[in-house]
Amino acid sequence: MSEYKGIKGFQVQTRSSDPVPFAQELADNPYVGSWSSGGNMNVARYMFGGNGTQTAALASGGVTPAGLNRAESEEYDGSSWTEGNDLNTGRYGNRNSGTQTAALTISGKTYPPGSSVANVESYDGSSYTEVGDVNTGRINAAAFGTSTASFFVGGDAQPNSFQSVVESWNGSAWTETTDLNTARNGVGGDGVTTNAIVSGGSNPGQTEGIGSTEQWNGSAWTEVADLNQVRYFADITGVYNTAIIIGGVDTPSPGKLANTESWDNSSWTEVNDLSTARRQGAAGGTSTLSVFFGGEPPTSDATEEWTFSGVQPTDAANYANAITGDFYYNSTTGQFKQVNTGGAPLGSWASGTAINTSRQRLSGAGLKDANVVFGGAEPGYSAKTEVWNGSSWSESGDLGTARRNAGAVGVYTAAIAAGGFKNPTPGVPGNTDLTEQWNGSSWTEIAEINTARRLAGGMGTTTAGLISGGIAPPAPATGETETWNGSAWTEVADLNTARGEQAASGAGSTTAGLIFGGDPQRAQTELWDGSSWTEVADLNSGRQELAGNGTSTSALAYAGNTGTPKRAFTESWNGTAWTEQADLAVGKNTSAGVGASNLSAMNVAGDGPGVTNTVEEWTAADFQIKSVTTS
Repeated sequence: MSEYKGIKGFQVQTRSSDPVPFAQELADNPYVGSWSSGGNMNVARYMFGGNGTQTAALASGGVTPAGLNRAESEEYDGSSWTEGNDLNTGRYGNRNSGTQTAALTISGKTYPPGSSVANVESYDGSSYTEVGDVNTGRINAAAFGTSTASFFVGGDAQPNSFQSVVESWNGSAWTETTDLNTARNGVGGDGVTTNAIVSGGSNPGQTEGIGSTEQWNGSAWTEVADLNQVRYFADITGVYNTAIIIGGVDTPSPGKLANTESWDNSSWTEVNDLSTARRQGAAGGTSTLSVFFGGEPPTSDATEEWTFSGVQPTDAANYANAITGDFYYNSTTGQFKQVNTGGAPLGSWASGTAINTSRQRLSGAGLKDANVVFGGAEPGYSAKTEVWNGSSWSESGDLGTARRNAGAVGVYTAAIAAGGFKNPTPGVPGNTDLTEQWNGSSWTEIAEINTARRLAGGMGTTTAGLISGGIAPPAPATGETETWNGSAWTEVADLNTARGEQAASGAGSTTAGLIFGGDPQRAQTELWDGSSWTEVADLNSGRQELAGNGTSTSALAYAGNTGTPKRAFTESWNGTAWTEQADLAVGKNTSAGVGASNLSAMNVAGDGPGVTNTVEEWTAADFQIKSVTTS
């Protein structure tokens, strides 16, 4: 009888467990990005303040073809720019921080007489109000953070007085804190006041650019790896450990750059260039979803949008190396197996950084690397909000009304808490119709939902959101669905199966999403197409009090109660069917789930057992391990 070795010419590997592929997945699905055109600005400009996200950006001040000291302000919605109310003080060389609806415009310069101005204006989404001045007025600095907690870093205090000074804003006043190691003008930076990154800039006289990068850990600046392309008048989006730097200049005027580089917390890598080389533009967003607008020369109104796709190289630590076609013997299961492309994702959960406050029945919105969680029970009703920036949790503005089991819509800088269960009082039920909107730093009450409820599933954005299902006494559950257009809630088609304690996926969309699971231990899954719900394939394990995330074609369901509480079950949805995956390390229910797809997720807090602050992070590759028959 012939041996396998003699026929094939190699020995079969023996492994005690199945591998989690990475090397081949990265080769097939590399971590790459590209720029695409967005809507043009109404006012072409450079040397201005910009901030926000790819779908909600703000531009104010700057230099335009009409001259200096511009006060015009514009907002971007992901496709077009709309003119808004002007700054009180026109300026250029100013910098912005915060979100589109809660921002600061900081310092800058007026001409004549040409001196730096120290005044700061706060933007609430409709108008600008003067607030506390910075201690040192300057141009071409870096600004980042929120409207209540920002940094203003480096810059030129005029004339040619390049600064290493860093000032911190606490919502009412600016305080000088630890200086940069290297004074620099035209510096780029992003992050929050507890951790951040700055890079680039120029030396006095602007005869050459600076390549050094510094990271802030909350107490000190540390120099790390240099840029590949020295530059100044560039902009950075992201957080301290994952960011991109965009455009700029490496030589005196009229030089300009299209180069984009990506930061992975250890080095910069050149990636795809801007379509149009520019300097002194502005940007907003994250390292994976950014927008860059304006700049010169010549003065530009162009907007470009950056999207990263593929498997992040930083995920390598979560994988065992394997390649497509790998054939091996699993000594634990007694099976021959092969690594094949396609099929269900293959992934695992790993312990993450615990949130600050233990709680259950909380809600969450955003991605694995950038999200916000809010409300819950500690066991008392909670209003606390915590933001995850990819490296740490920070407590931020509380909900106006403490509650648990609110429906969640949106992302970490722009979210909605719809309904929920608040502390009942005599004659006043606990179920509420109260709705609040998060701007990255604080909550504001907006229009109420039509049906007071708790445990609804949510999806979409703060300008196009949806909630469905929930518990709305006297009925044990409801199938009612409501959509949000940015100003009002409208009742639309009901679920086929009324339910509460379900999970939802539909990141960023109200035209394609899923509702799955629910009370009592339901397995039914329903697909929303923008107008109606359709039943699709059931979960393998019916459950309630579960968590979920993703899109209509790439979702993850995990944790929950199957009659036996505190399950660790995980299932992946590929658009047609659910596939069982690796379990959570600890069974939970009433936890929060966030993430963009079935390849990336975070499970936060919950009851597991007992009220907990534990976090687990899911990473997967789109690979499949198949058993091989030998008969």
